[in-house]
Amino acid sequence: MNEMELKLTGILLAVFGLISIAAMILTIVDKVRAKNHEWRVPENTLLLVAAFGGAAAMLVTMLIIRHKTQHRKFMGGLPILLFFQVVLVLWCNFRFGLF
Repeated sequence: MNEMELKLTGILLAVFGLISIAAMILTIVDKVRAKNHEWRVPENTLLLVAAFGGAAAMLVTMLIIRHKTQHRKFMGGLPILLFFQVVLVLWCNFRFGLF
């Protein structure tokens, strides 16, 4: 791996990490606000963050804090998003050798 590929890999991992942290925070904030009957994080926002790389973190967080576990949109959609994200990472690895 040359220097440019190493930098790109580091940037992609940092972005993925930040999106994952954002997914966890948004999920926890939504759970707390739901308990307090306050304004909620829109479901589309949660799904958008999951689609951009936060599916794994959001799914694990939801299962741990038992939030939206009865919603098919999340318990079915997040594993599908996660599957496609894993496929994308594997494809990038084989195609470009980034990871």
